[in-house]
Amino acid sequence: QVQLVESGGGLVQAGGSLRLSCAASKRTIGSYVMGWFRQAPGKEREFVACISWIGGSTYYADSVKGRFTISRDNAKNTLYLQMNNLKPEDTAVYYCAERRGVVTTKVSEYGNWGQGTQVTVSS
Repeated sequence: QVQLVESGGGLVQAGGSLRLSCAASKRTIGSYVMGWFRQAPGKEREFVACISWIGGSTYYADSVKGRFTISRDNAKNTLYLQMNNLKPEDTAVYYCAERRGVVTTKVSEYGNWGQGTQVTVSS
């Protein structure tokens, strides 16, 4: 199974930026979707953004549109999440995940997850 390792989290003031990375241990041929999700304390894990690995189509949660950008580097097998204009409500553990097949925003449809990286936005 492909291992996913996130990095790039940290503490930032409101209005600041962070870039998260998710390195995949390998990549096999096929149609993949990779996504970013987040989970705040006491809340359910929620969809943030996803990208189709081959075509590059992107999808975002309404709460992050215009502020976050998802991208991937095929040669490095790495997924990114550029987060700008961060808000205190963006504070959460951010996870990357992948699935084979079509794009979906449902948490339950992703079967392979990283360990998460903490993002804390202070006001």
